[in-house]
Amino acid sequence: MRAPVLTQKRAKSLRRLMSLPEVLIWTRIWGRGFRRQHPLGAFILDFYRASDRLCIEIDGQQHELAKDQARDALLLAQGVRTVRIPAADILRDPDAAAEFILSL
Repeated sequence: MRAPVLTQKRAKSLRRLMSLPEVLIWTRIWGRGFRRQHPLGAFILDFYRASDRLCIEIDGQQHELAKDQARDALLLAQGVRTVRIPAADILRDPDAAAEFILSL
């Protein structure tokens, strides 16, 4: 699904402003089929692997459970599976978090 132009521009901007947990994961999964800050429809996915339609979301304090669940349901209806990982877990052990992601 093609993203609107404004969503594409926002995704490009977010690639330059990645959070520390996102950077820690990206340096470990880069080159393994993932895209970062990938626009998909109206959404921007933290990390996306198109080969199996997998979305990885890094959840920090700014995430709202109800909105996240609604978003995940909409993505699932489009065939995109979402896995959420708390930012604190990544900061605690980025290698283990990356291994988990790559095992999916």
